[in-house]
Parts: sequence; structure tokens; C-alpha cells
Amino acid sequence: MQPALSRREMLTRSGVGMGLLGLTQLMGNAGLLAADELNPLAPKKPHFAAKAKRVIHIFANGGPSQVDTFDPKPALDKYAGKSLPSTNLRTERRTGAAFPSPFKFKKYGKSGLEVSELFAHTAQHADDICVIRSMHADVPNHEPSFLLMNCGEPRQIRPSMGSWVTYGLGTENQNLPGFVAMCPGGYPLQENQNWQSGFLPGVFQGTYVDSRHTDVEKLVEFVKNKAVAKADQRKQLDLLAKLNRMHQGARPNDPQLEARIQSFELASRMQVEASDAFDITKESKQTLEAYGNSEQARSLLMARRLIERGVRFVQVSHGPVQPWDSHDDLEKEHRRLAGQVDRAIAALIADLKRLGLFEETLILWGGEFGRTPVVELPTPGSNAGKINGRDHNHWGFSVWLAGGGVKGGQAVGATDEFGFKAVEKPVHVHDLHATMLHLLGFDHEKFTYRYAGRDFRLTDVHGKVVKDVLA
Repeated sequence: MQPALSRREMLTRSGVGMGLLGLTQLMGNAGLLAADELNPLAPKKPHFAAKAKRVIHIFANGGPSQVDTFDPKPALDKYAGKSLPSTNLRTERRTGAAFPSPFKFKKYGKSGLEVSELFAHTAQHADDICVIRSMHADVPNHEPSFLLMNCGEPRQIRPSMGSWVTYGLGTENQNLPGFVAMCPGGYPLQENQNWQSGFLPGVFQGTYVDSRHTDVEKLVEFVKNKAVAKADQRKQLDLLAKLNRMHQGARPNDPQLEARIQSFELASRMQVEASDAFDITKESKQTLEAYGNSEQARSLLMARRLIERGVRFVQVSHGPVQPWDSHDDLEKEHRRLAGQVDRAIAALIADLKRLGLFEETLILWGGEFGRTPVVELPTPGSNAGKINGRDHNHWGFSVWLAGGGVKGGQAVGATDEFGFKAVEKPVHVHDLHATMLHLLGFDHEKFTYRYAGRDFRLTDVHGKVVKDVLA
């Protein structure tokens, strides 16, 4: 059956094309007929000049404890094993008495920024880091908080932060994806929704890589074609492209079809460059030793190699599901997890500086929320009942930013004396996104995409730029 006419086809055929002439004028005035529209991943300019040109998001999925990492609270020692003088805030599970941090904090750098022993290597760059200690989210549940942190919306399908950035800036290397999402060993909770393109064209969604693997052919499936010679494969792809365009001619403006066509071409181009980008064995012995040999170390080294080659946004999740979710054995688990990534983060920052990329690369570290300063009580079916862990806490937690346009060596905002709730200069996740977009050169209120009759943006109808973060 002949498919129904699209709106554009109707305008083309009606009135000898006069309708299309009017549409062309309107789209031209709106700047929607630029040459780079022919290639959705072509590099684009932001609203205004900015230092940050690319992003590395180190996602501590599961919710690291702020009072054990970047927000020291000595008042907890005074109330150890006792109820806090203020009523505990509502949490997902039952909580009890104050739980002092088992880790020591120390001042680092000229700024004297206090950091836990868990991140002693990262703290060597304290003067480059801006810790936001007054973060807050909406609810103490992983699923909506993952989506809020990554997509700016806790429930409905919306484009991820990486997709927005790639949509706005394109990418500098057409032979690699503009947005890469790595997680060693599997998917984080909410799986590919964390890097979805939502209603944006599919070409802007993240490309998933299981960074547990060391073999390039396992990292990127079918990166090499062993069955067909390159020349023959090129002929096949050219024929496929011609057939796809013929098919598309009767179905214009189908975003899923366009995304599929783009994916074939990108896959072909990746066969040449991806093999090199993901091959960390080409790094020097000194560099490999600096990062370490953990899965997170390899992931962050690959992230550096990708952004070095022009990839716009790289997200590195710590591991499958939510590894930082320490409801039990917090001291043991947080020490293990931090030990897997601390050294590599420090090496990443030093490496970016060595290559002259640090000032143009925005780094974000943090989870979807934090943890309670009080102990979690035994709950059958929910924890092991050891009474040595912390529950989820969305009322107040910490993240840090470094690199492009960030004023380092400082802590912005504060939680209460026990680290439960953001009380000084509170920063919502929408504010964090607005600030990151500002550092990338975008006015978050004007950075929109029209869908279903309205203009959508990463920050929805919220968000304000946290000016204290800006250099």
C-alpha cells in the first residue's frame, strides 16, 4: 500500500509547491536549513564562547556517602550511637543512631579542601576540584534518581545529558560516536535509559561499551570484518545506502529510519578508528602504571583516548546495577570501591593536563544521591541486618566538578552539621545541569528541542546556573 502523505509531502504537492516555498522561508528564518543539518553530528557552535568543549562523567552509580568522601562531619563523633538532636529525615528504609565516618579527613592543596582518605590520590588535585556539598534530588529511590541525574527527568522518557550535549555541539570526529557510555561487566540500573536519546534523533544516543574487556574486538562487536575484503564491504555499504535512501524517499522525516541509516555508516567508519581508540596497549608503561590495572582504570584511560580523538561526551559508570549502594559493610565496600577508581581519577586529571586537554574538558564525579549520616536498621528482605551501613539520602549529598571553566580548590554550599540535608546554597540536579550547560556555552533556557507541540530542554522548567562554580 502507498503510505499516507506526510505533512511535508502534502505541502510539496499542494498549490504547485507554493506551500513548501512558504515552509522553506519559515525554516530559513529560524536557522533550520543550515548546511550542517545534512550531517547531524557535524561540529556546531554553542550559544556563546566557553572553555569546556567536552565532558567526562564518572558516574559512581549506587550513591556514595558524602560524609565518608567529600563532606566531613565531626559532629557525628559526638553523637556516635545516639539519636541525633534533630528528627531523622524521611528515608527509604528505617534508620537509627548517628554513624560517624570510619575514614579520616585531611586538608589538601593550597586551598585546604578537606577530602577523605578514600580519595587521597584524587585529593592531590584538590586545587583543581570544586566540590558541591549541597546537592539534593527528589526521592530516595535509585530508578528515578538515575534518570533524574542522567536525563533531567525521573519518570518519563527524556534525552540523556550526553545526547543533549552531542545534539548541541555535534562531534569533532566523524569516525567515532559522539557519545560513548562505558560500564564494565554489564549495564547500570535503568540500563540504556541512562544514555537514551529520547525524542532526539537516534544518532545522538550513547554507544554502549563493556569496558571489562581488554580485547578490542570484544569491546566493540564486529569492529573487524573477517569475511569480506574492505573494498567489497564498501560496495555493499554503498548499495545498502542507495536502497535505504530509496526506501526513505517514500518515508521522509522518519527519525528511526534515519538513525538506522546513520548507524550503518558510523559502524563502517569505526572499523578503522575504533580499533586504535580503544587499544590502551599503545600507551606507555608509565601511563599504564599511573592509572592502575582495575576495570575503572582501563575505562578512564579509554575515556581519555576517546575525548583526545574528538568524542564529545563519555560516561563511565563504576559497574553493573549500583555498586556504591552500601546498605551493609560500608567501611569495607566504600574502601574497596574507592580503591578501584581513586588512583585512576588522579592519573586522568594529570594526563589531561599533560596533553593540554584539562582546561577544555569538564569532569563530573558523583552518584545519583548520597547516603544517610545515621545507620540503617535491619529490614528483613532488604539488607543483611549488620547495622553497619547507610540508607539512601536525596536530601543532601556531594558531587565534584573539575576542568573546563570550573573554579577549583573550593567547596560550594553545605549540608547541616550532620550531613543530612542541604542547608546552605542548595543545588538541585537541575541546577547542576544548567551549570554544566553554561560551562559548555549554552543558555539552558534557550537550548531546546521542539517535540509534541512544545519546546523541551534538559532542565525542564527549572534550573539556575551556580555562579560560584564558575572560574
